[in-house]
Amino acid sequence: MSIKTALLTGVALALGATAHASSHREAPGITETPKIDGTDFYMFRSYENGREDYVTFIANYQPLQAPYGGPNYFTMDPDALYKIHIDLDADAVEDLTFQFDFDNELANGTGVALDVGGETVPIPLRIAGNATNPANVGESESYELFMVEGDRRTGTRTSLGTFDKPIDNIGTKSIPDYPSYADDFIYDVSIPGCSALGRVFVGQRAEAFAVNLGEIFDLVNLVPIDGDVPLDDMGTTFPGGITQDRANDDLVGKANITSLAIEVPIECMNDDGDSIIGGWTTASLPQASIEDPSPSYEQTAAFGGAYVQQSRLSAPLVNEVVIGLPDKDLFNAAEPTQDSALATYVTNPTLPALLDLLFRDAVNSSLGTNIDNLAPSNIPRDDLVAAFLTGIATLNQPEDVVASEMMRLNFSIAPTAASEQSTFGVVGDDLAGFPNGRRPGDDTVDIALRVVMGRLCHPVPIQGAQTDLGLCAPEDAPVGTVPFTDGAPISATELKDTFPYLNDPLPGATGS
Repeated sequence: MSIKTALLTGVALALGATAHASSHREAPGITETPKIDGTDFYMFRSYENGREDYVTFIANYQPLQAPYGGPNYFTMDPDALYKIHIDLDADAVEDLTFQFDFDNELANGTGVALDVGGETVPIPLRIAGNATNPANVGESESYELFMVEGDRRTGTRTSLGTFDKPIDNIGTKSIPDYPSYADDFIYDVSIPGCSALGRVFVGQRAEAFAVNLGEIFDLVNLVPIDGDVPLDDMGTTFPGGITQDRANDDLVGKANITSLAIEVPIECMNDDGDSIIGGWTTASLPQASIEDPSPSYEQTAAFGGAYVQQSRLSAPLVNEVVIGLPDKDLFNAAEPTQDSALATYVTNPTLPALLDLLFRDAVNSSLGTNIDNLAPSNIPRDDLVAAFLTGIATLNQPEDVVASEMMRLNFSIAPTAASEQSTFGVVGDDLAGFPNGRRPGDDTVDIALRVVMGRLCHPVPIQGAQTDLGLCAPEDAPVGTVPFTDGAPISATELKDTFPYLNDPLPGATGS
């Protein structure tokens, strides 16, 4: 066994004790309120043909939706406020907020009712026939969209209109042509300060977050090294390394989510002229609730008090693999201006240290190697500070940035067509991808694995040239160039290349 192979084997064994997932059920508290559980946040310059002068924001909620999850399926919480926040001037405070306020309504106050033996009796289902016919729909869902300029609570609040949300994809008998049906719920929207119209869509979509979920949570029951990537000039691949295969994926093609998608003209988001914005999504509930002992459709509980943030999400994987267990719910409740209190989790990350602590001696003993450190040794981890808190200099770091956890996008960088996108984003020489924003086709699990283990300490290809980012040195990250992967691929070519970009949801049943 060569030294290189031994090293890679050791790393693979070491990584077998960690778990990664996107923001699905990421904190103990959020498991109690799945309707407001933010799962993924996307922010990218639109790559639909003719829409290059727009930025698309997509906030996904309600993870792990089984397509057959009836009879109620996955309506949004009418007592909650869902928001997409945009920081235009890098001060860690929102300047624009798009707020979604949902409402559910029963037709005629009862839903569809049938005459049964002379009694008019409401049926137990949401529909009583083809859902494209409004007469068959017993429960409908709508939302009012607001734009808040300035502080999310005290700023100027403007209603942009009330819009309908499509029924989830119950099945082909209920909705024979779901793509055409859902397209009717894409609306043009006039946004104050913008000469061009934006677009909004809220509805169920197919999950696009690719992850080998079962094996990973089973203490990574796989070898997380890409078995398809040559390790040397001879074309040698890692023995036993996992290969990229859709069969490895436990979400894509198996689960749905609910997307809140809005497309905003770039012209409205360049206040300070640097072309860099930050974004994140939150969901909040009223501070107090009292369960109603005689619940009705309109009220199962009484709510009161100020809204309290329960869910927060920008970059993927932060709360899962960076924030420590005692502070996961605190992070979900915090605003970006408060992130300095949790910065130690980024500057002194526990995941690489834990791997080194648990496995270095065992790896060296079993392989006869003398690996000094599996984890990057540059503490504080300036590379992770750039990735998570400030953006990367010359790419998406604003001038005078206030360090805070949010996704940052430099929209002066032209979008990459879907057919040309690298699934590895910036480290794949595609500057329009993650961590410069995030597109649905960016494989953030693989990217995050590599960044945490020190990929940014080594030169990365930028416009075809290997470029030292100056964040740390190659010797700081002895395994920083290892092609870590969970074997669950994703690419933009598998997804829609038109708004709202995520594929139509999987049906609960097929056939007639």
